[in-house]
Amino acid sequence: MTPVSDLLAGLDTDPALAAAVLEIETHVADAGWDQPARLYALVDTARLAAQEPTLAESIGLSEPSAQGSFTPIEQDQLRPDQPLESVLEQIVWPPEVTGCAAVVERLVLPPDVDAHIPDDPAAAEEFARDHPDRQEVRIVAGATRAGSTYCALRLRAHDDAQSVVAGADLVPLLLQLLVSTLDEVDESDQFEETR
Repeated sequence: MTPVSDLLAGLDTDPALAAAVLEIETHVADAGWDQPARLYALVDTARLAAQEPTLAESIGLSEPSAQGSFTPIEQDQLRPDQPLESVLEQIVWPPEVTGCAAVVERLVLPPDVDAHIPDDPAAAEEFARDHPDRQEVRIVAGATRAGSTYCALRLRAHDDAQSVVAGADLVPLLLQLLVSTLDEVDESDQFEETR
């Protein structure tokens, strides 16, 4: 079995979402580290193939291969000065988008240093950047309108496909933000808020 098929075996989440997250993780890993945050719309591949047959043919999609899968569509590059979390708080996906995924690199510290992390965000970032036990991690997190979530994590210190850790709820706060972008917006609520 390949590492991706190992991660997909015995899933307790939507296999189409897991496959899309792992596809994105592999794609981003090929570009190396120190990449900006990325955002992807996940669309139903069969629907895309039906609506855009020329596109489907040009990328080698057939009806059977399109069934039960998502196609990740990368969005415009995010501004480097705007945190991904801020961007996600402002996004609402249109109904044609079945799910979404985000990629972000972060520094993580061992739990035993939590009490020493400064409250000030800038000071906390500097503290993490300078800490000798920091680890760099790339997070790919995805969610669907149906409520499925999936994440793939890769540590820079263990930068190989066999070391990717995956699961349904590895980064809960990021997953909550992604799910909130998929919430249906009630137009009457929007009208009331603008008054």
